[in-house]
Amino acid sequence: MIKMPKTLAVCVFMAFVAAVCPSTTAAQEVGPTNGSLVIVGGGLTPGIAQRFIELAGGPDANIVVIPTAMGGDNAAASGQSFARRLAGYGAKNVTVLHTRDRDEANSDSFVQPLTEAGGVWFGGGRQWRLADAYLGTKTEQALRGVLDRGGVIGGSSAGATIQGSYLVRGDSKTNVIMMGDHEQGFGYLKNTAIDQHVLSRNRQFDMIEVIRAKPELLGIGLDDDTAIVVQGDEFEVIGRSYVAIYDHETMGAEGRFYFLAPGQRFDLATRTVKRTARGERGEPLERSTGR
Repeated sequence: MIKMPKTLAVCVFMAFVAAVCPSTTAAQEVGPTNGSLVIVGGGLTPGIAQRFIELAGGPDANIVVIPTAMGGDNAAASGQSFARRLAGYGAKNVTVLHTRDRDEANSDSFVQPLTEAGGVWFGGGRQWRLADAYLGTKTEQALRGVLDRGGVIGGSSAGATIQGSYLVRGDSKTNVIMMGDHEQGFGYLKNTAIDQHVLSRNRQFDMIEVIRAKPELLGIGLDDDTAIVVQGDEFEVIGRSYVAIYDHETMGAEGRFYFLAPGQRFDLATRTVKRTARGERGEPLERSTGR
C-alpha cells in the first residue's frame, strides 16, 4: 500500500469536499450578491410600489425611472407620468433618464443620476429597446453599481424581462416570437428567462419552447399585478396572482410547469420551493401540461 503524504492527502480531501459540497459563496450563481430586484409581470399595485420604494431607501431616496422600452416619441412622457405615479406612492426624489443614443448612454453626464440612486425602475414597452440603448455602455455599468451599493432595480413587463440573462420576446419585429433577433438581457438573474403577462394573455405555455431549446435556463413567468422580490438566491412572490416556474429537470416530455402563489418563497440556486410556515398560503398548484 502506497502512503500518501499528509499534506497531499489533505489537499485531495478538500478538493473532494469542494466538488461534492460546493460552498455557499460558490453556489451564489443566480441572484445579485448585493441589493434587491423587484420584477413585475405587468402593471403596478400600491403594495408592490411601496415595497420598491422601501428597498430603495424610503421616500427620501433618489429613484431613477428609465422609460426607454416605450416606442416612438412617447418614452419621455411615459417616464414623467410614471414618476408622478411613484410620487403618489410617497417617493419624493424621482428623475427620468432616457436616451436611444448609445454615445449619450456612454457619457459621464448621462449616468450621473444613477451614481446617486437607491432605486431604478424600468418601464414597459419592448425589452429589446433597452438592450439596444444600454448594453455595453457606462449606463449598464452604473446600473450594476446601484445593486453593488445595496440598492434596488425594479421593472414591469418589458422592465421585468430585461432583468433575465436570456431575452425572451426580444424580436424587434414582433413580441410573439420567443427566441428572436435580440437574446441578451441585463442578467441580474443569471441563467434565467423571464416572461410577463402569462395568465392575463394566455402565455403560460410559451416558455416551454425556450427551456427545451436552452435547458440550462430557469424559466420564470409572471402574471399581471404580481412580482418576485429577489435578494441573493431567494425570491418571494407578492401581489395578486401567480408566478410560473419552468425547470428542464422536471418539465418532462409533457412540458410540465408549476405555479407559486403570493407569500411563497423559491430558492433559485437549488430550484426548489422553500418550506412555508404554517398559516401561509399553501403549496404550488398542480403541475400543468403543454398544449
